Amino acid sequence: MNTLEIKNLSLTYKNKHQAIKDISLKIENGMFGLLGPNGAGKSSLMKTIVGLQKPTSGSILFNDVDIINNPDYIKRNLGFLPQDFGVYPKVSAYNLLNHIALLKGIKNDTDRKSQIHYLLEKVNLWDFRNKEVHTFSGGMKQRFGVAQALLGEPKIIIVDEPTAGLDPEERNRFNSLLNDISTEVIVILSTHLVEDVRNLCSKMTIINKGEIVKTGKPKELISELENKVWSKSIKKSELELYQSDFHVISQQLVERDLQITIFSEEQSSDFIPIKPLLEHVYFYALTQKE
Repeated sequence: MNTLEIKNLSLTYKNKHQAIKDISLKIENGMFGLLGPNGAGKSSLMKTIVGLQKPTSGSILFNDVDIINNPDYIKRNLGFLPQDFGVYPKVSAYNLLNHIALLKGIKNDTDRKSQIHYLLEKVNLWDFRNKEVHTFSGGMKQRFGVAQALLGEPKIIIVDEPTAGLDPEERNRFNSLLNDISTEVIVILSTHLVEDVRNLCSKMTIINKGEIVKTGKPKELISELENKVWSKSIKKSELELYQSDFHVISQQLVERDLQITIFSEEQSSDFIPIKPLLEHVYFYALTQKE
């Protein structure tokens, strides 16, 4: 069992912006969802975990090793799938994986060939091994990204916004692949898409403005909102009034009518009860009044 333990972690940049504020988390094998809006501090937290920057205070232990003072340890055990690889060189999938494997220190030719063959099969790209990666579809590029992240048999994998821009079929295929991987390693899924966390993660945390606002198992967090979320169609001109009188957690247009959802311990007039979803947990956490 792999364990990542973050204790009282804070990070303040030179411009005085505090990106991480006293975060504590314990993450074990399986898929862990790091959910939050853009600018919430997810990227700052990930960069700190992988050793790209040092925190202002606090500690991070990976399998009981202090990785702030020993960043090479996490790098040896890490697979990283960034949101965007940028520009791919005009080389085949096989040759690019071979190059990345060498960079990761896999020097033995037999081991390297064996891993590349296995991973291309695993991500269903073996038939495309001689095709240049820059010609791949979005979904194929993401699956290639998983293959490169798995080189060297990492114990912790971090994926950043992995399904952004994928069509539904590619997203389902990609999510299934991530799910298969997460049985024996830690996979941290950083995203602003609630749907990905709902489909994949057995545990999650919601981060906003550098702070953790909610942590737990998705099903348990949803059950906490049972009989506490209500909905109603209103006129757009009435929104401000309702926002002043109620804790409005979300709003959306439904067949041109404005549908608002509120959090309330008791039913209010004209509001109808709705079954809570993970989206409601997310919006409630982000809009909790201090």
